[in-house]
Amino acid sequence: MSKKNKKKTNNKETKKATKKTWSIGARTLSVWSFVLPLLALLTIAICLLVYESTFLFRVQELNLFLYTPLFFKQQMVVSGGFLTWIGTYFTQFFYHPWLGVTLLCAWWALLMWLTKKAFNIPASWAVVLLIPVAVLLLTDVDLGYWIFYLKLRGHFFVATIGCTIAVALVWLYRSLPKRFRLVFIILSTALFYPLIGFYALMATLLMGIMAWRMEDYKISRRLIDGIVAALAIIAIPLIYYRLVYYQTNIINIYWTAIPLYRIEEHHYQYYIPFYLLVAAFALMAVFYSKKRQQEVKTPILWCGAQLIVLALLVFGVWKFWYKDGNFHKELKMVHCIENLDWEGVLTIARDCDDPTRSLWMMKNLALFRLGRQGDEMYHYKNSDKACNAPFKVRMTQTGAKILYLHYGQLNFCYRWCLEDGVEYGWRVDYYRYMLKCALLNGEYAVAQKYIDILKKTKYYADWAQHYEAYIKDPSLIKKDKEFEPILHMLSPNDRLTSDNTLIELYLLNYFSNDDSDDPIYQEQTLLAALQVKDIQMFWPRFFHYANLHKGERMPVHYQEAAYLYGKLESEVDTSHMPFDKEVISNYDEFMAAAQQYSNMTEEQMKPLMYNRFGSTFYFEYFFTRGQKSY
Repeated sequence: MSKKNKKKTNNKETKKATKKTWSIGARTLSVWSFVLPLLALLTIAICLLVYESTFLFRVQELNLFLYTPLFFKQQMVVSGGFLTWIGTYFTQFFYHPWLGVTLLCAWWALLMWLTKKAFNIPASWAVVLLIPVAVLLLTDVDLGYWIFYLKLRGHFFVATIGCTIAVALVWLYRSLPKRFRLVFIILSTALFYPLIGFYALMATLLMGIMAWRMEDYKISRRLIDGIVAALAIIAIPLIYYRLVYYQTNIINIYWTAIPLYRIEEHHYQYYIPFYLLVAAFALMAVFYSKKRQQEVKTPILWCGAQLIVLALLVFGVWKFWYKDGNFHKELKMVHCIENLDWEGVLTIARDCDDPTRSLWMMKNLALFRLGRQGDEMYHYKNSDKACNAPFKVRMTQTGAKILYLHYGQLNFCYRWCLEDGVEYGWRVDYYRYMLKCALLNGEYAVAQKYIDILKKTKYYADWAQHYEAYIKDPSLIKKDKEFEPILHMLSPNDRLTSDNTLIELYLLNYFSNDDSDDPIYQEQTLLAALQVKDIQMFWPRFFHYANLHKGERMPVHYQEAAYLYGKLESEVDTSHMPFDKEVISNYDEFMAAAQQYSNMTEEQMKPLMYNRFGSTFYFEYFFTRGQKSY
């Protein structure tokens, strides 16, 4: 061999060696395409379980799946009904958050696998498969207070399952012989629109786009498939509307199985993830290619691109993940109250720097149940922070039912369960409260009806059977740890009037204008009079409380109110009352400090006074006013 030929051979070998060194092979990429989605799903699962377990448990309480043929038929009266049926089925498993999250991640794994197959995503760009998952995750974790208002059942799984079926249809379309594809576009739209609604139309759109990328298609065939897909999207929902789903509003026939983010007005920002979802799949269809490169020639650029996409996805999910502290504390408090964990409620309340009124009221309920509200009510920050939502949140939907139940207002508890059930759909939560109200009212036939319904659920059948024993032996109601204190709060004056959706104001007005010889009920009337700061209401309640608790210690806040009111007006002589020394010294120091800061405005003085006297009724009376309830 000549020197020239030998040199050429050496150069070729060197280039091959260099090329081999600076490229990523198909086997490595195959491992990458498996490991990356697995790590992503594991990370998502951990984050959901660590930060959203209580939220997920609450979601399944606001869900209802009945194992009856009638329940299935009820879902199928609108297009997309199959999605709501299967969505509610999987949502019930959030009763065990780890199980629900596992199932949700399994659906996402299936979606990624089908997406890879349908759009022939190369192993080198497995990161693209995470885009739909990230967007679907956002549709679940950016809800906040919407969980109380959304009318779409099974929302947590609906979009995921809908996208999975849609992508599977696209893969089937691509895999079919050319002669069957056109017919498949029409048939799949006609068959799946009643089942999955909007997502069937999305699948048809993707087929119409992908038709332009088919290598075995001539331009005329691409045009025909695209036109047929467009006509199917427009015509088939209209045909179903005229013949089957005429009870659906015509403006909604193209968006069935999409949540309606509307309370008085539309909140369009919540639809952005759905726009992104369609756009992501559409781009995959636009860039579809049958032939994909099996190696990466420039690993540095490839790694950089992968990191950029991952960083954008992580940042986007973190940015729009609903992280309001008060919302999550409200959910935790409700969960504690359901388990009669009153100390747990107070532990959460101690961590509230700027609580909502719902948090304040649930904290007061816990103190009342523990017999410590008269001593510790003002040891916690009293605030009226608005709920973090773009619409006006009403406590009637978020916390009224549990508060009304424990304060003995059974008619109002039942009323809001009934109204919300009609407006937003029946849920396990509503049936449980209605069952308890029926038992406490002695309406055992009504209670049995709700027991029979709950016995058709997976996780609340045993719970319902437990209360079935109370119907057979009503004496068990008086022995129940939850019901026994509620029985003290029942009053013949419990009539269904109007609370104007202002729960706190209604309860304060109701109890402050009432009285009772039951020590537990009567103390609540005193507490209400204390909170409304009405001196004329306070004194009768105060003296009645003293007569009912002769020889017992008088709680501090009641003493503070009596001492302060005695100083403010002279109608009642308080000089002979045995006030604690600390109550008197705190009053003297409070007035001295107020005189010291007299050159300041009230807003300037308030934080200084709070640091020293925030746990007293004196501070509450002079500095806490004008709070907004909801």
